[in-house]
Amino acid sequence: MKFRLDYAKMLVLDAEDLAEAGIKKAYESALPVLRQYVSQPAQVQDVIDNDVPSYLVRCGGLEYVIYSPALPEDEGRLWARPAYVFFKIINDQLAKSEYRLYAINGGNDLGGMFLTQSEYEAARKSLPRKKDWPYLLTLEHPWYGEPHDE
Repeated sequence: MKFRLDYAKMLVLDAEDLAEAGIKKAYESALPVLRQYVSQPAQVQDVIDNDVPSYLVRCGGLEYVIYSPALPEDEGRLWARPAYVFFKIINDQLAKSEYRLYAINGGNDLGGMFLTQSEYEAARKSLPRKKDWPYLLTLEHPWYGEPHDE
């Protein structure tokens, strides 16, 4: 029997929403599931300065710059950076768990799904198109970890 991802459990994220100062809101929507794996989830704070303009996120004593005049502004990076930070904040907390938050799709269709390593591997074996595989986000331009056909 083939493994099937349960898309009803997918967090709907939308990379554009994350980029538009939406990381804390998305994080709060993920908390009910995150609490199943982490007893004390970290606090996340959005810091927005409309005068500069800049947006950064604070979590666990770290600051993640999402956008500022000092960073490159091309659309790929503008959407990838906030998505990467969102997943990093959650996956850093899952370090002692068997689960990770894997990305599903990208851009406006970005979602996230909590999977074990074996579920991740089974999904890759059962989904014929690489584009449908779950993945861990990176900051490596242009694919940011998303599986693709070369």
